Amino acid sequence: MIVRKFVSGVCMFLFSLLSFGQSANFYFDKGVSSYYNRDYKNAIDNYSKAIQANPNDAKAYVSRGIAKYYLQDYAGAIADQSKALEINPKYYDAYFNIGDCKYNLHDYSAAIENYTKTIELNPNDVVAYMSRGFTKQYVKDFKGAILDFSMAIKLKPSLVDGYISRGVAKAYLEDYAGAITDYSKAIKLNPIPDAYFNRANAKEALNDFKGALNDYNKVLKVDSKYYKAFHNRGLAKKELQDYTGALEDLNKALEIEPSFVDAYYDRGMLEIKSGRKEAGVQDLKKAAELGQTKAKMVLQNIAQ
Repeated sequence: MIVRKFVSGVCMFLFSLLSFGQSANFYFDKGVSSYYNRDYKNAIDNYSKAIQANPNDAKAYVSRGIAKYYLQDYAGAIADQSKALEINPKYYDAYFNIGDCKYNLHDYSAAIENYTKTIELNPNDVVAYMSRGFTKQYVKDFKGAILDFSMAIKLKPSLVDGYISRGVAKAYLEDYAGAITDYSKAIKLNPIPDAYFNRANAKEALNDFKGALNDYNKVLKVDSKYYKAFHNRGLAKKELQDYTGALEDLNKALEIEPSFVDAYYDRGMLEIKSGRKEAGVQDLKKAAELGQTKAKMVLQNIAQ
């Protein structure tokens, strides 16, 4: 009789464990489904139930933290990722997610620190190198950013964003030739408008206005609403003394984006240079109204 009770107790214990696991998995799966449907509040609710059923599930904490991140509850997201790291100190995704939260909280040094911990635990994490590179670029550590983007490219040689991002960092260091090389590699892999646009900017910085014009044409062939390309192509045309074409492009830029302050300023200056002072002043006033300091200074000089 005692043995029978003991066996019965063991069966009940095993059944309880099985139900416990099923319940945790059931709610976790529901959380995943809600997450992919972008129903983050419901995802959090289900992940919380999964955690209640199994408080030692680091993955559930990480997942709940990600859902909180998308609701911009960065403090709550960090708390969940930190709890996951208490359970599993080598959970490198949790460090990465904390890094993203810290970045959005403008705590860039902490973001870099957490991306670094991610990389220490997972040296082949391309996204962590890219994220750390972006953050270093944001704090003007362009040399450090280049090293990170280079490592990402080494791990994934077909990484278009890696070449573009490294090109941008090189351009900030005024290594325009190096930037053009990187943008050209990106274009060879995938000829997207941003790569052509950035290469055109670098060519302009080297006074290769014809080369820049050619690249801006390629941007606009793919994306006819790329107003910054119209604006910059207009500036290139101005340098090539095609003032009519420049004005047409600046008009087009403002037609697409009526609040584009730089286009008002540059069109105003071009109008004044072309002898249409009144129209130019109106553009400069508009630029000044939108907050551009350069326009205000020019207007003051004109008034004197």
